[in-house]
Amino acid sequence: MALNNDNLLESTEEIIFYLDLSTDFLKKKRLISGLGIFIEENEKSEKTSLYGLVLFKRDKELFTIYNQKPEIIFETIKEIWDEREKDFNYFENGLYEILAYVFQKSRKFRKTYRIIIISDSPSDLSEEYNTALYDLILKAKNFYTYIDIIRVGDQKFYKDDVKLKVITSETFGGTLYCRDEKHLKRYLSSIVRSREEYSYDSSYKEKISPKDYAFFERLATDLISLTSLDYKTCFFCKEFICEICNDPLDELHKCFNCNTSFHTCCIAQYSVENNIGIPYIFRCPKCEALLKLDKSLIQSINKEENSINAPEPLKEYTESLSNQLREEEVQKPVEIHAEGKKSKETIIRIGGYFGPQIKINTNKTSDNEINSQADINPSNIKPEKSEKISITSLNPPKSRCIIKFCPICGTNVKDAPICPYCGSKLE
Repeated sequence: MALNNDNLLESTEEIIFYLDLSTDFLKKKRLISGLGIFIEENEKSEKTSLYGLVLFKRDKELFTIYNQKPEIIFETIKEIWDEREKDFNYFENGLYEILAYVFQKSRKFRKTYRIIIISDSPSDLSEEYNTALYDLILKAKNFYTYIDIIRVGDQKFYKDDVKLKVITSETFGGTLYCRDEKHLKRYLSSIVRSREEYSYDSSYKEKISPKDYAFFERLATDLISLTSLDYKTCFFCKEFICEICNDPLDELHKCFNCNTSFHTCCIAQYSVENNIGIPYIFRCPKCEALLKLDKSLIQSINKEENSINAPEPLKEYTESLSNQLREEEVQKPVEIHAEGKKSKETIIRIGGYFGPQIKINTNKTSDNEINSQADINPSNIKPEKSEKISITSLNPPKSRCIIKFCPICGTNVKDAPICPYCGSKLE
């Protein structure tokens, strides 16, 4: 069961409480009181925050509500507290659900996500689950996501202590241990104070490995063609004809979310300077939806710029794109033949605590399949359907011939090897 209210105004911050509680160590009254103190202190700041709640009910039924006011969270906890799962622990599964939600919502706008997990038991899922979760957490860092974990219980050590600390340290959070339920308020209050002292730098970009480019490409959306009702001037140059190339063929395209229009040259230049860590993927300067350009368009622009002393950042982007193409050639599925059957296995290599590498059979489904709003497979995170028309059929801007500049006289030359004015040879 999942509840959501899309009519609420989007906030600049969403705080999601994940209650991974399968014992009776923490009482409902203590929990609600602690969350009340947290929300009260958090509301003193000038940020506009809304809240979410995730927990498992009996028979592995996942319950989620997002983007809600505090009173809805409290009412929901009171209603379903006695229905929560008490026989099993699904720590990783709940985090999968929350991260899928973060990725899905981040397609249309950007805001800070704070995930606060209150857990009372370690999980017993396999190393493959931990590795996949760690991989998603590294991607979530690019969407302003913090994770804090409070482990409640009277034990001094837990077998998953290292795992919890790795998860929180990767997302600039903390792992706390509450051995007395009376002290839960104190720990939740400390999380509020720690967030006031530290926040993401909006100009900071996490380094993205080329092997993860495909994940972000699937989240981002192409620019689309204008309609007869659209305002036909560029957001940047305010003109119908692009001021960079003065080419009437540089037609305008728009953001799918807010209909803001851009020339190809203008938005390509913006993407080079304001991307998310991948040269051709950026956020709309008007609504911050996640958008993308044809990667070859950025490559062709960089090649032309390099011929007239391009700045160093452009050369780095060109090298990054070339490396990505080589990575894509190397990382092909490995076919395994066994007993007359053909299956595909992909090798995933992850550093750190969660192991060096694993093999994933892409033709096999797990018995512990996750019941989430969006499947963990990033290819299943699809745009919200508002129209039946395909965005990719609306002619997104593609790579095209770029105007060259004569190094001798500075004349604009298109589709010619020699300058028609001074006779200089063009590279």
